[in-house]
Amino acid sequence: MRLVLDTSVVVSAFRSRSGASNRLLQLAGARRFTMLATPALFLEYEDVLRRPEQRRIHGIGLRDLELLMRDLASLIEPVEVHFRWRPHLRDANDEMVLEAAMNGRADAIVTHNRRDFLSVIHEFRLRILSPAEALEEISE
Repeated sequence: MRLVLDTSVVVSAFRSRSGASNRLLQLAGARRFTMLATPALFLEYEDVLRRPEQRRIHGIGLRDLELLMRDLASLIEPVEVHFRWRPHLRDANDEMVLEAAMNGRADAIVTHNRRDFLSVIHEFRLRILSPAEALEEISE
């Protein structure tokens, strides 16, 4: 299974060690699915996780975060953007997720913000899953 994780999912994984988002990262590490991201999307993950308000919640120091990001990068199959489909979504950061999914031939986008992607489901024949739904499919 080929999945693009929205930034909301990656951030949730770092903020809580017990949730579905964190479990998804563990399964990515075990190579139970292929995690896809463009360089721009990966940089978005890193930017949000480095923000002071996020660091206060996840409690990870900058040096440790740098190491964790390196480890996360090793789990990701990099996606080159050959085609852009902008604008289709209201948020430019969501456009990065859509472009990673389409260029990487993803089976689905995993997000906590399903409504942000509803407008493109039919046009792109794209599945939008919550972290819990993605876990169910991976576990089957």
